Amino acid sequence: MNDPGERNSPAPEELPFAAPCRKLRASAPFGWLRLGWADLRAAARQSLCYGAVMLLLSYSITAATWLFGNIGLYLGLVSGFVFVGPWLALTLYSISRRLEAGRRVSLARSMGDAATAVGNALVFAVILTVVFLVWARAATMVHVFFPPTEDPSWSDLAPFLAVGTAVGAVFSAFVFAASAFSLPMLMDRRTDTVTAIVTSVNAVLRNKGAMAVWAAIIVSCVLIGAATAWLAFVVLLPLIGHATWHAYRATIDAGQWPALE
Repeated sequence: MNDPGERNSPAPEELPFAAPCRKLRASAPFGWLRLGWADLRAAARQSLCYGAVMLLLSYSITAATWLFGNIGLYLGLVSGFVFVGPWLALTLYSISRRLEAGRRVSLARSMGDAATAVGNALVFAVILTVVFLVWARAATMVHVFFPPTEDPSWSDLAPFLAVGTAVGAVFSAFVFAASAFSLPMLMDRRTDTVTAIVTSVNAVLRNKGAMAVWAAIIVSCVLIGAATAWLAFVVLLPLIGHATWHAYRATIDAGQWPALE
């Protein structure tokens, strides 16, 4: 499944610290969605199966939090989802990768492909968990800006809302930049997690316009999912997963790294 123009794989010490990236137009994400939709239609049964799994996970986290109202349980469930999510994403990337190469697609094959990259994906999940815990700690510290009055006005709440929004934006931007292309690269190439994350952050920083559009599309899909009681996630999450694979293929030039067979 090597690229047609892929060069002989250099020794690890000869590889760059990050894979180079291409310059993207701001409209590029809409092309990724179109290709992702084509993959979803070509492998509808497999894709929607994973979408249903994600829906059940979303319902489980929501129901447990609603019934028990325990922040510790909520954090534990979300942390667990952070570990399961990358593996589910890898299965969707595998489907798109196989369709791209003209190979057969099945649930068993996609899970087998994901298993070959799951080690690095778990390292990525650990990093995300640490970021998530630091984020949660920062969120509790933001409460020092909450006004002490019983019925605060909007002007009283302004500092709290401003600081909370700024903190959330910083963490969200980091997670988005680190995850935009890293997992597809781990599915496609024999590389390490740090290289994949650095590659992803570099590509996002060099394509701010296109990635801002892509982030807006993802946020819109999440809002649509929330508005439909998560039901739309059955289709939207696989669509985003397949589109992310095509985003990686269009953006990252990882031909110097050996392909993950």
